[in-house]
Amino acid sequence: MITRLKQKKDQNIQVLHSARLASSPSSVKDSGVQGSTVNIGSSSSPGNYSVTAATSAAMDIDVVFSRPFELIDEITEASPDAEDGLQLGDQIVRFGNVQPGENLLQCLAAKDQSNKGCVFTMTILRQGAMTNVQVTPRVWLGRGLLGCNFRIL
Repeated sequence: MITRLKQKKDQNIQVLHSARLASSPSSVKDSGVQGSTVNIGSSSSPGNYSVTAATSAAMDIDVVFSRPFELIDEITEASPDAEDGLQLGDQIVRFGNVQPGENLLQCLAAKDQSNKGCVFTMTILRQGAMTNVQVTPRVWLGRGLLGCNFRIL
């Protein structure tokens, strides 16, 4: 069982690495609006990407989002994070209002403690798509308040 979980974890990480955003500009189709294109390129700021969306109506929208700073490399079945929809291999782009930097792990633990029983939003990158997930840190039968392990990227 453990070997099978490890194999699944390795496969998911390979998928994530292959879906990583390239540092050179590229284009991908946005499934939300027919005929729209999202151009993703590196920004002059080292932790961000610039995204320009052009629709068939010739409107441009510029959005900047942060680069992922954590990877979920272990998640326990029936844990709060698993129940809230997080998955093995999700890359964390935003963890509430926590900013990546010095003492990141301590800041993340403090965020969990201060939000015990309260919902907050995590922005994740899953297989190349940005997604918001509502997470509620809470006491459960396992370790911690979330039930997953993060690896700093």
